Amino acid sequence: MAHCTNCGSDVTGAGRFCAACGALVAVDSFPTQTVASSQPHLVTTPRDSRHTSSSSRSRGRFAPGELLGGRYRIVDMIGKGGMGEVYRADDLSLDQPVALKFLPEAITHNERALERFRNEVRIARQVSHPNVCRVYDLGEMEGLYFLSMEYLDGEDLGSLLRRIGRLPSDKALEIARKLCAGLAAAHEKGVLHRDLKPSNVMLDARGQVLLTDFGLAGLAGEIEGAEVLNGTPAYMAPEQLAGEEVTVKSDIYALGLVLYEIFTGKLPFESDTLAGLKRAQRENVPVSPSAIVRDLDPMVERVILRCLSPRPAMRPASALTVAAALPGGDPLAAALAAGETPSPEMVAAAGEGEGLALRVAIPLLLVVFLGLPIGLVLRSSALATFGPDYGPEVLAQKSRDIAAKFGAAARPFDEAYRFEWDNGLFEWFSSRPTRANWSEVLAANPQALRFQYRSHTAPLTGVMLHDDMMTPGVIYWDDPPPEESGMVRLQLDAQGRLMYFERIPAQQLISAKQISSPDWNALFAAAGLDQSKFQPAEPLWTSLAASDTRMAWTRSSPRLQRVEAAAFQGQPVFFAVIEPWTKPDRTPGVSNSTALTLTFSMLGAVLVVIIVAAALLAAGNLRRRRGDMRGAFRLAAFIFCVQIALWAARAHIIVSFGTFGTLLMALEPYVRRRWPQTLISWSAVLIGRVRDAVVGRDVLIGCAAGSALGVVNGISEAWLRHAGGWPNLDTTIPLASSRGFLALVFLSIPHAVREALFFLFLIFLLRAILRNQWAAGVAFALIFASPNLAESHPLFNASMAFLVLFALAFLVLRWGLLALCVALLFSNVANVPGARFSAWYFGGTALVLTGAVVFAAWAFHASLGGRKLWKEDFFG
Repeated sequence: MAHCTNCGSDVTGAGRFCAACGALVAVDSFPTQTVASSQPHLVTTPRDSRHTSSSSRSRGRFAPGELLGGRYRIVDMIGKGGMGEVYRADDLSLDQPVALKFLPEAITHNERALERFRNEVRIARQVSHPNVCRVYDLGEMEGLYFLSMEYLDGEDLGSLLRRIGRLPSDKALEIARKLCAGLAAAHEKGVLHRDLKPSNVMLDARGQVLLTDFGLAGLAGEIEGAEVLNGTPAYMAPEQLAGEEVTVKSDIYALGLVLYEIFTGKLPFESDTLAGLKRAQRENVPVSPSAIVRDLDPMVERVILRCLSPRPAMRPASALTVAAALPGGDPLAAALAAGETPSPEMVAAAGEGEGLALRVAIPLLLVVFLGLPIGLVLRSSALATFGPDYGPEVLAQKSRDIAAKFGAAARPFDEAYRFEWDNGLFEWFSSRPTRANWSEVLAANPQALRFQYRSHTAPLTGVMLHDDMMTPGVIYWDDPPPEESGMVRLQLDAQGRLMYFERIPAQQLISAKQISSPDWNALFAAAGLDQSKFQPAEPLWTSLAASDTRMAWTRSSPRLQRVEAAAFQGQPVFFAVIEPWTKPDRTPGVSNSTALTLTFSMLGAVLVVIIVAAALLAAGNLRRRRGDMRGAFRLAAFIFCVQIALWAARAHIIVSFGTFGTLLMALEPYVRRRWPQTLISWSAVLIGRVRDAVVGRDVLIGCAAGSALGVVNGISEAWLRHAGGWPNLDTTIPLASSRGFLALVFLSIPHAVREALFFLFLIFLLRAILRNQWAAGVAFALIFASPNLAESHPLFNASMAFLVLFALAFLVLRWGLLALCVALLFSNVANVPGARFSAWYFGGTALVLTGAVVFAAWAFHASLGGRKLWKEDFFG
């Protein structure tokens, strides 16, 4: 039986007007149902919590003027339904009007009903927003439970629609945006409304729109079983009606139904029975709103129909996405103007669908396609001029054979190897009076690239930190220290000739044995040298290996060269070919110049300040619960997965990822409040919307920027080579093993993320200090370009560094953090070793470059936002 909303009298029959007062009666075919409940008297009618200013002549439980609990004075009863009575009252303690919602006396002893009442309070108090009705408190008086909430002087949206039909477009847009904002606030707290419909939307006397009645609300992820079916069937999503699930997308569907009704005055699916409603949703397509309202804005129709998609995955990601898609919608700007901190979802929604036009996307893709090979050629890779003839597996086997021949274990327990450039060679030739022809130098000196091999009869475990990632466990030439018996260190040149050998003998001799003279000639042969061309000399170099015999030889042609060797009990323990550029590696080096020391000290201080500030800000944001915890966790989890892959691709490695989460927690809330435009695509990635057009746009821009940076760096290196500088010494990580190229890619990812966060942090601080983002970009470039003033060709190096760094600052200022991160990643990955087609590692180089091109092509496709390439007007 229906109830008159004006006087509370029962309405019998099919009449549309109340016999007592003559008011129009709203009869809802599908009132709110607690389907999960087995007790029919817990069904809620659509008017159980309407706390409006309409006068009531019903005799309620309390009479006007009655004082409750010494605090609330009843003014009138303003609503009555299956879940209780609602009164307007004056709160004498706070001197303000409130609405009091009382449970019916018949169910005050029903624990299920009481728990639902408490649940409404708990959930509603989690949501605080201007477009959500505020809930104050839960009280009890003489065994009666009541809820005190904000009193709204107005009417509900359902009543308004029944009274005037569809709303004017401008008023409908205003209500739609505010409704989206209120629903988004609930979703941000993980709360699903589950009963969104016009009668649960209030319009107060000031024109404010407020979402009410959280009686069926629940926390996302905690609604399951029969609870899924709770709600108003006419406003349920198909998956909810089918009892499958209820998610944020279910509320989005209900939002679409409400918007459809606001703009057209009708519902897209109507039926007198629940079965008929299910069938209509399953078999029919909603009538286009423009077929009902001819002058409806196409943007409104598009977003409504997206909300009403039968597939949840095809609906908008959030209520804020819906608001942003409405004509003139910009919830991000509205939040900033109100002094609020926009949520990550709001930031991401601000850019949804903002892709690129073909006339922009195609040139960017061409920059990637052309920039990669041009940059590779301009870099004039030393490896392309001179590459190792053998791969690491071949040289490792040769190293094992040599070590075993000279007394080491034939099958070591553990081993590690890598390629390293001999920087001393490049320094020596570049300091000669005549300018070095690097092609000739590299061809004549295969020892420029050395294969370093280490083995041990026990596990090898690195104990020091060697790179800016502070990665422990990586095996280097001097880590772990070569001091345990059974350790072997060995170096070969690029052609597999012995350059260095060291074996740590046993600490304790088991028994004396006959000692024979060492076969020095075998060592010379392994080094590709003729011992007869050398003259004996006084030994000048020592080894960490214990020895009882030391020898040395020298020759002066074709250049001054020395060979040092040592043996213990007739077995070689040390052999080294000493070139004019060879420097002792156990002797502390001289200090840098004062200018360079001062420069790096200043940069070190800046780094310390950033790290300390990040830690303090992150701790504060955690305490205040205003950081993007989900985003920080996902970033840390992503970096963790990358580092696990890096561990698999690079032996003897253990890494940490706390820095990334700390930086994000420290920086993100402040940037989101004061500079959210830089986080739009970044936030979209963190919440899982990687296929959004704005993500594709920024990734493609980052790829093009990274490719262009490669060309600029190539031009810079070409000029420096012309001025007598070194050739480009490619990273040797990919040469270490068959997994080396994967290691390069996985190592580039955390580098790019960390550097992008550091750059954004510093630019944000400079922007706050200088009050101008472009001044901050210039200051950032000056700070990091200054160390180049201490190098050779200071003016050129500093100028080029400034241009590159300002370009990176421009990138983050114009397109945001994701574009900067991708540009750094792309430039790092594209810096693969150059190779001739015949080189054994050419396949790895080609694979990485192909992956980079495919990545850019995916970004191109995503940036079009689903538009077909062949249907797009390129010049339109």
